[in-house]
Amino acid sequence: MAYNAYVFDAYGTLFDVHAAVRKNADAVGADAAQLSEIWRIKQLEYSWIRGTIGAYEEFWSLTKQALDFAFDKVPSADPSAKQALLDAYWTLDCYPEVPDVLAKLKERGAKLAILSNGSENMLEAAVKSAGLDELLDAVISVDRISTFKANRAVYEMTCEEFGLEARQMSYQSSNRWDVAAAVNFGFRTIWINRTKQPDEYRDFSPSFVVDDLEGIVE
Repeated sequence: MAYNAYVFDAYGTLFDVHAAVRKNADAVGADAAQLSEIWRIKQLEYSWIRGTIGAYEEFWSLTKQALDFAFDKVPSADPSAKQALLDAYWTLDCYPEVPDVLAKLKERGAKLAILSNGSENMLEAAVKSAGLDELLDAVISVDRISTFKANRAVYEMTCEEFGLEARQMSYQSSNRWDVAAAVNFGFRTIWINRTKQPDEYRDFSPSFVVDDLEGIVE
């Protein structure tokens, strides 16, 4: 079935959130992978808590706070690498298949968008760095409404952007919690399970599970 629009989560779905640490692994030290994992977990946790209690703060600020926590949690990591990691987060690598997949969907006449917790300037920089700006019709940040996923109002922004109903759009995310919220909202959903995580939120199951984005155009 063809969909009028395909909406993508950004971090972990289009962009590799661990690329910043991987590129600076030697500077960070032997526990770079552990630092990267904690950084990502806390970045998400801070957004969930602030969304729940109604205390919005831009995602870039939360990203910096999460990195501070990660360095405190991993004392073996060299804190002198902190600025290099933050700088690298603005130009995260996109996954190899992303440009080709977006181009194929574009050729089919579908509208393409990012829907992300990321701050507007973060997303603009990442999209431009990856060369995706000519392929996307919209880059939608939660900055517009000052709350975070998994609030229903975040997903509603895509309907307003394209003048479409949720059932006319397909939503893609690597984050299982995000997929659950998108299912609850009414999207057709695809879980990009890159790291082969066990399923959860089974009462909000995705329409499909694929290993990477190529699975949505096959």
